[in-house]
Amino acid sequence: MNLTENNSSCDREINDSLRVPLLALFGGAAVWLIVGLVLGLIAGIKFHAPDFLGACPVMTYGRVAPAANDAVLYGFCIPAALGVALWIFARLSGQPLALPLVPVVAANLWHLGVFIGTAGILLGASSGHTWLEYPRAAAVILFAAFMLIAVSAAATFGWRRQQELYPSHWFLFAGLLWFPWIYSTANILLNSHQLPRGVVQPIIGWWFANNLVFVWLALVGVGTAFYFLPKIAARPLANSGYVLLAFLTLVFFGTWCGIPQGAPVPAWLPTLSSVAAALTLVPLLAISIVTLKTVCGSNVSCKGGPFCFIRFGVMSFIVSGILYVSAACPQYSRILNFTWFGAAQTQLQLLGFAAMILFGAIYELLPQVMGKPLPQPALAKAHFYLSMIGVLLFFVPLVLAGVVQGEKLADANIPFADANTAALKFLRVSTTGQMLILLGALLFAVNIFIMTIQWKLGIAKTVIAYIKSPLETAEVKS
Repeated sequence: MNLTENNSSCDREINDSLRVPLLALFGGAAVWLIVGLVLGLIAGIKFHAPDFLGACPVMTYGRVAPAANDAVLYGFCIPAALGVALWIFARLSGQPLALPLVPVVAANLWHLGVFIGTAGILLGASSGHTWLEYPRAAAVILFAAFMLIAVSAAATFGWRRQQELYPSHWFLFAGLLWFPWIYSTANILLNSHQLPRGVVQPIIGWWFANNLVFVWLALVGVGTAFYFLPKIAARPLANSGYVLLAFLTLVFFGTWCGIPQGAPVPAWLPTLSSVAAALTLVPLLAISIVTLKTVCGSNVSCKGGPFCFIRFGVMSFIVSGILYVSAACPQYSRILNFTWFGAAQTQLQLLGFAAMILFGAIYELLPQVMGKPLPQPALAKAHFYLSMIGVLLFFVPLVLAGVVQGEKLADANIPFADANTAALKFLRVSTTGQMLILLGALLFAVNIFIMTIQWKLGIAKTVIAYIKSPLETAEVKS
């Protein structure tokens, strides 16, 4: 057997070990993405049509909005990122996935935890802390499921054939350690019977929200992009020194951010947070340089394929990071605080950066895992354009709404109601963007579910043929 046959056999073993875990993770993630976007659309409509579903207490804005955000983050982004990380670890290790049944059990546990958490929020059992709204029962299930997947990923990483570490290893393995640390710490301190007193609670909440939405998503998103961009562009990842600089500065400076200006806390805390936010321009600049030098000059055409998704996602991360730094600047925070500007930055981080990179990664790796091309490649291209336009229509109006709203709130002569009314025209446009993103998510789910059904039908045919073959052999002998 030659080297090519050995590599082909190894790739086949890796794909076979990953097939069921990835289908379990990606299938549930596609469902929760649609659920989260539908809930988010309902929450957006309520601002310019307050009577919409007003008679249903489950659909009040205070319940629908956090349920929507948590469904997108916990239901889609995290399990999809874990599935992509498992595939990358296995490919870079040159070994089949370790403990392949563990991620399958963990995926089902994770989706169960998201269901319990989302139902808990809609039924009024929210904890009240941003990004920690899920009840304790759901949080325990999610933590256990994440740890199971992390064990499988770490074992695959430990059994790798080559000892060399790639940049994707740095980011993704740090993400495996980062989430259990911040999630367990925040839940123990904020969802326990012995809560800390006074302003310590919001400080912990801001620390957790920043580390989850900004740092953790950056680790898994950039790590994924730095694996797929050079692969698709058929070029090596440029400037490993800049990659190391981006990684170290992101994990060091990023964790200190998140406390808003004007918060009722000791003055040194928001000051330190602002300085750290300004220093995150260093990893943003380094990531921009690495991406540009890797992508520029490649012969890959952007026609709505995985390359387009990932490139747009990295660009969204840079823009989102700049907005994050702007909101932390004291000069601008006086206007932008308590407006739609913060929501715009968060949604760009979720839907423009993390989701788009994960879409591209899934479209690239799933045909390899399944051993067949996408059943509807035209839908994948349509998904890119719908999502790209939808993200822009969703994000840009919210930024403008935040600026307009902040300027009016800063004017003491303008009533509070008038400041909110000025943002309504922008919110109507952003609702259109939400609808386009939802339509793109439906097309994504169609491809996932068709591939899953085809695989299950193939298994059924194989089992039936296996059962029939002894019977036919016995008839021939008789």
